[in-house]
Amino acid sequence: MNSPPPNFRPAPDALLLELADYVARPPAFCDAAYRTASHCLLDTLGCAMLALQLPACSRLLGPVVPGTTMPLGARVPGTDYELDPVTAAFDIGCCAGWLDFNDNCLSAERAHPSDNLGALLAVADWLSRNTGHTHQLRAFDSPLPAPRAALSVRDLLGAIVKTYEIHGVLAQENSFSSAGLDPVLLVRIASTAVATQLLGGTRDQIVDALSHAWLDGSALRTYRHAPNAVSRQGWAAGDATSRAVLLALRVLAGEPGCPTALTAPKWGFQDTLLQGRPLTLSRSLGSSVMEQILFKISSSAEPNLQTAVEAAGKLHAQVAPRLAEVERVEIATHEAGLRFLDSSDPLTRPGDRRHCLPYLTALGLVFGRVTDGHFEDAVARDPRLAALCARMHPHEDPGFSQDYRDPDKHSLANAVQVFFRGGTHTERVTVEYPLGHHRRRAEGLPLLFDKAEAALRTRFDEDRAEEIVDLFDHPAGLESLPVDKFMEWWVP
Repeated sequence: MNSPPPNFRPAPDALLLELADYVARPPAFCDAAYRTASHCLLDTLGCAMLALQLPACSRLLGPVVPGTTMPLGARVPGTDYELDPVTAAFDIGCCAGWLDFNDNCLSAERAHPSDNLGALLAVADWLSRNTGHTHQLRAFDSPLPAPRAALSVRDLLGAIVKTYEIHGVLAQENSFSSAGLDPVLLVRIASTAVATQLLGGTRDQIVDALSHAWLDGSALRTYRHAPNAVSRQGWAAGDATSRAVLLALRVLAGEPGCPTALTAPKWGFQDTLLQGRPLTLSRSLGSSVMEQILFKISSSAEPNLQTAVEAAGKLHAQVAPRLAEVERVEIATHEAGLRFLDSSDPLTRPGDRRHCLPYLTALGLVFGRVTDGHFEDAVARDPRLAALCARMHPHEDPGFSQDYRDPDKHSLANAVQVFFRGGTHTERVTVEYPLGHHRRRAEGLPLLFDKAEAALRTRFDEDRAEEIVDLFDHPAGLESLPVDKFMEWWVP
């Protein structure tokens, strides 16, 4: 058998090429995709402002070594930090994903595509502030190409659409959690590809950078589950976005890629981590993930379960005065809803509670609605909630599961009915789509803007908060802004 020549390089993996071709193409998205991307940008930055209130999050931010801020560096919204783009990507990504309150895409894996904004904002602001300057990277001879003009917010929104699409489509049918891997790796994949393109990378450089992003493998899910659940899950997105920017910069400075990072026998990603299962794209890449994104509006509860909260809330007035008489609570759910049945008492963390179908349904029956405060220990100790959870009877409704799998519907239906001792019962209340679903966009958008303005007021005065929200209500003016001017709005 003939050996390949010493300098032989195989053709890159097909998936690397398909992702790179999509990223390298000029964006040609519909107006709805750009408009929804702007809503995602506002919502994610609002979530970041809320996270800045928490010492556990804010203590992680700023230069790794005190006093090493960077002139004309990337800014971290809500702070006065100016940092290198790798560190800024960590800080922004950390704040964006800390509260689990940012948007979701509906997929086989739990996915927050907005986690990618850490990389995109850091790179776009750094480039836009340094228009006309070249940057020599350590240990390499090739400088980065100097941007000839500042990136506009429209450029940023197009990049956001691309990261959402890569992240969401890869999450559709590739199950990383089943292999014990944390799907936050998809943040690193999507962010690496698009950050490389924003930094001026060619299609081949995008392929090389993507190969390194896959070579990094994945973090384990250990830190998301008791008894090892720790705050790392809060900064996981920041870790992924900062690594993405670092990999993009290394490739642009001359680091070669590994063309068969996915498919190499024995040593590739698929054989090593997926027991040989191939990675696939469920469909061609466009903008549908963005157009169908699911916002978390009223609380950070698991999106698959928010319709159960709403259905229970509609029964609150009937049930709350008769809690002692409740015999059982029937919950009809879709197949994904059955993954969230842990109703052990007590649920140990807010994260456990926001992902527990019985607990969330009990909150809706007792309080009529759910806010993030309802996930804290003080509320969880309410004996009425434990009593109701013990009487919950969740079961799958095949029709709900069929509509959940239907790509034209992708409903998240839940139905709740309460039965009392003595034979009486409430009506069966069904809610098909949560408030943040694209089918309820007209109803949800005003509330999404209210959520963002309330979040901004935790960091800015009332006038500044109103002005920022108003900016997002005027798409033409927003999209024409250079990114560095846009980021000035977010400096306290």
